[in-house]
Amino acid sequence: MPMNAPHGLQLQGVTLRRGITTVFENLNLALDTRRIGLIGDNGAGKSSLFRLLCGLDVPQAGSVSIGGQDLHAARAEHPGLVGLMFQNPDDQIIFPTVQEELALGLRPAGLSRQQAKEQARALLAQRGLAHWAERAVSSLSQGQRQQVCWLSLLIAAPRVLLLDEPFASLDLPGQARLAQDIAQAPQQVLVSTHVLDHVRGFERVIWLDCGKVREDGPGAEVCAAYEANVALRLASMPHTSMDGIHG
Repeated sequence: MPMNAPHGLQLQGVTLRRGITTVFENLNLALDTRRIGLIGDNGAGKSSLFRLLCGLDVPQAGSVSIGGQDLHAARAEHPGLVGLMFQNPDDQIIFPTVQEELALGLRPAGLSRQQAKEQARALLAQRGLAHWAERAVSSLSQGQRQQVCWLSLLIAAPRVLLLDEPFASLDLPGQARLAQDIAQAPQQVLVSTHVLDHVRGFERVIWLDCGKVREDGPGAEVCAAYEANVALRLASMPHTSMDGIHG
């Protein structure tokens, strides 16, 4: 099924609660666009939405589906259907070395452990990172570990990629390379980010505000609306007086 089909990832009447906190209530979204940005303040529900879309969270009401099929049933048949890149790499990485971590994503395809390691080394070589293969993940910087998480998704090749704050720990070259990878990826990609320039050119951006969709449309328009709202809120905040600090 092509990723622009009318029944890609879809949420219908979704309610999600954590304890006494309601994260979403009767949320409806059809996520059928090839590149989708997700923006909003901290706590708006962006990470919670991703957890629903990859099956880590289950709503108390409503449904989450992909291709018209219940998400959990679809993932039971195809475990590599949706891949999530966590905001914190340490929440995602399991194995001690880089090549072992990358090889993990190939095991569901039926490859042997040795075959998976060989493909992992080949990918690292293609990226000019052959020297990372035997490196301990613990010896890498935060940004480098984030790159490992991205490469793990690339090699596993899920049908849908969910990237939660993928640019946060990357330097400028790393951000540019990731943006290029996202543009070239054949899969549907959803990117949650505070770095608006990386989604401003997307055909669709969703602005979440307190668990509700505040704006949903072309990236340039939605990003501009969010920026204007932030500027308005900052302008309305009382200014702290500096009187009495010096004296």
